[in-house]
Amino acid sequence: MPSNYLRQLLLASASVMTFASVSPALAQEATEAEAAPAAAEPEADQSMKLTTVTVTAQRREESANDVPMAIQAFGAEQMDTLRVNSVDDLQSLVPSFTVSQSYQGVPTYTLRGIGFNTINMSATSTVGTYVDEVAYPYPIMNSGPVFDIERIEVLKGPQGTLFGRNTTAGLFNVVTNKPSEEFEASLKADLGNYQTFNYEGMMNLPISDTFQARFAFRQETSAEGWQKSMSHDETRGKVDKTGYRLALAWQPTPMFDVDFSYNGWLNKSDTLGGQAIGLTPNTNPFFIVPGTNGPSTASGFLEPGLLDFIQNNQPTSGEDADWAPRARREATVGGVPGLEGPLEEDSRFDAVKLGLNYEFDNGMRVVSLTGYNKLERESMLDWSGAPFQILTQDIDGEIESLSQEIRLEGETGIASWLVGAYYGKDEITDSNQTNLRDNANSNFVSTAAYLLTVDPTQLGFPPEIAGLVAAMNIDPETGAPYTAAELLNSFQTYYDIGEFETTTWSIFANADWDISPELTLTTGVRYTEDSQDYVGCSGDINGSMQPNVNVFNRVFFTGLYGLAVPPAALEENGCNTYSETNNAFGPVVSDLTEDNVSWRVVANYTPERFDDLLLFASVSQGYKGASVPVNAASKAEQNFPATQESLLAYELGVKAGLLNGRMQANASVFYYDYEDKQVSTYFPDPIYRALSQLQNAPSGKAYGFDGELTWLVFDSLTAIAGATFLHTEYGSFETFDTFGTPINREGDPFLYSPEETLSLSLIYDREVSPNWGLEASLSGRWQSDSTASSPDDELYDIDAYGTLNGSIGLYTLDDKWKVSLWGKNLTDEYYWQQVISNANTVIRFAGKPRTFGLSLSYTY
Repeated sequence: MPSNYLRQLLLASASVMTFASVSPALAQEATEAEAAPAAAEPEADQSMKLTTVTVTAQRREESANDVPMAIQAFGAEQMDTLRVNSVDDLQSLVPSFTVSQSYQGVPTYTLRGIGFNTINMSATSTVGTYVDEVAYPYPIMNSGPVFDIERIEVLKGPQGTLFGRNTTAGLFNVVTNKPSEEFEASLKADLGNYQTFNYEGMMNLPISDTFQARFAFRQETSAEGWQKSMSHDETRGKVDKTGYRLALAWQPTPMFDVDFSYNGWLNKSDTLGGQAIGLTPNTNPFFIVPGTNGPSTASGFLEPGLLDFIQNNQPTSGEDADWAPRARREATVGGVPGLEGPLEEDSRFDAVKLGLNYEFDNGMRVVSLTGYNKLERESMLDWSGAPFQILTQDIDGEIESLSQEIRLEGETGIASWLVGAYYGKDEITDSNQTNLRDNANSNFVSTAAYLLTVDPTQLGFPPEIAGLVAAMNIDPETGAPYTAAELLNSFQTYYDIGEFETTTWSIFANADWDISPELTLTTGVRYTEDSQDYVGCSGDINGSMQPNVNVFNRVFFTGLYGLAVPPAALEENGCNTYSETNNAFGPVVSDLTEDNVSWRVVANYTPERFDDLLLFASVSQGYKGASVPVNAASKAEQNFPATQESLLAYELGVKAGLLNGRMQANASVFYYDYEDKQVSTYFPDPIYRALSQLQNAPSGKAYGFDGELTWLVFDSLTAIAGATFLHTEYGSFETFDTFGTPINREGDPFLYSPEETLSLSLIYDREVSPNWGLEASLSGRWQSDSTASSPDDELYDIDAYGTLNGSIGLYTLDDKWKVSLWGKNLTDEYYWQQVISNANTVIRFAGKPRTFGLSLSYTY
């Protein structure tokens, strides 16, 4: 099914459901409200009502339809029917939510256009993530399977007055199933294409009247890779993930309960391969360098065959990808070893939560939430998208995150209130080793370093610079000049590292005021102080960077910056990031402390004649803490922090229960005023043209419409439609493009922010015999085009696409057995969610092609 046809179908379906049903329904309910007495509803219709999901979005249990904010919540049965097994799968249910993956395998979450395009696992997200109200502050912590879940709540707009850490876009909270007082057990298995075999299980044990335990696990395995090399006989895309959870519940007294859980996962899956679709400006022989009459000098050092490969191997499906053959990647060249091992993850995550809940005789309650998370990651990546060793990386990182929240809740007169405090501390090491070898930029620099020692006039220098070159062409370890082989084989490998210690603490208060039976006012405020200590740089590995840095870089720094004294030589395994202020190579150090006050005011109005109608208006201020990148940094400025960003949000919304409980319509319009948005951009390096950095865009805005409609069409068919219409743009934002030339991004849209997103899910469920029921689902999502960089560069376009998922199955009416056939991306749509560039190639990361299989489950 073509993507555009799917869009038309989704838009038409949503329009029919909205306009054909909402207006008559409102008129009907108004008429019924005026009639006295109201006629009794037919007995047959009593069962035809939508079930509501109970949420804790405001730190208390209530129906999602009674919460005065834009929130979507999905229960376990709905997620199981629609096969939501990962955070990525939420995109099919939440139109305003998108997920893309950076080349380092770190997910980027965007909600209503508000996201942060980082590659680093050490960076927090604009979209907060929580499991049972405990923060998982780094998106890569969500890389494990999703299983044994009670519900998922998605809160849109700035969050900070109720949940642990500030966010500007919103958050999602995964609520796991808790131990219960009845014995339960279940097993489930999936068989699918790409040699997929998934299985999961659960056991709930009521050990005593006051103590219960629950254990659950999920294993995901695909032994056949779905990505196929276009140049050699290798595949990528194998999956090997294990998730596990132990939960304990203890009620020592009727007023006191203890909630303990341990969550963990292992990931040994393949890393994702890229699709090379073009060359970067600084290596493209057909790109005319601004201000000159020809192409970049580095274009003459392209790996032979790379240009032909890109021109003759444009991807046409999600399966197309490429990377350096393993033998080429692992080989030793010029005395520099390659990177050994398969292109896969070797990561582990462990999370512990302790919740204490004590209720006083007067109804007040004190809650304590303690969380400890640890992530250990090793990963091998090749993201050239071509069969050459242009850029491979060995990732090594660790995150330890500790959090403590305590709050007191109660009711006094007309107000329900809570006050509390939060503390979090994270210690992070984020590092990688990068191998270039076939990279045009590194080959140009190493050749130029050699030519400086032979004849500097070939590079445009005057003859008299030869004395300076001779003074710098000294190996600090031996005291002898570098040999031609050492110079020509330099710049093959280097490391990047960032070490962080961050702390955040806050105090907060929230109150719901019953102004009248129809009007409630919510007020919330939080004071937060964030501190971040950082030390990091790029550095030499066993002398590989020394010849080119000590000769080429120092000569250029002296000529470019007019320094009176050349900087000291780079020592072996030392930092090669250069500080112009210090006139030296060394680590970049920053110590940043910032504070802010986030707040929220919401008016919630429920007309007396319409009990199922809720109108709300809100104004809220949210923040996201500072971020420091882990970059390939030639200059210290590349690793300077981007300071905290802020977002002021205005929203008007309606939640209406219609058709006597058979329909729920939720809609809102919003306007976001953005300040100091953190953006990954480019640094105009005089040697390497353009290198990565973080900047704060001074201003920006986003506004639009967000709506969902759930309709129990008849007793066995439920339809769920969603739509997001969005506009985003930067204010005046002076920055640099991919070639390092100045540019103003004013008017450009935010990244990964399609203007239209539509979704429609149909769920069919009915009895077909005295013992069996039939269940079927069809779920489609379509989004318009967006951009991953400059909207003026077609290479970075993310074309409009649509995906369609479905399932059909039989189950026993006692809910013990269930068998189903399922498929994802049924139309085999070729789409991509990320486009990014390395030093030589522009690459896409494609979505997975069609997958399908059979599931069998048993519940005791």
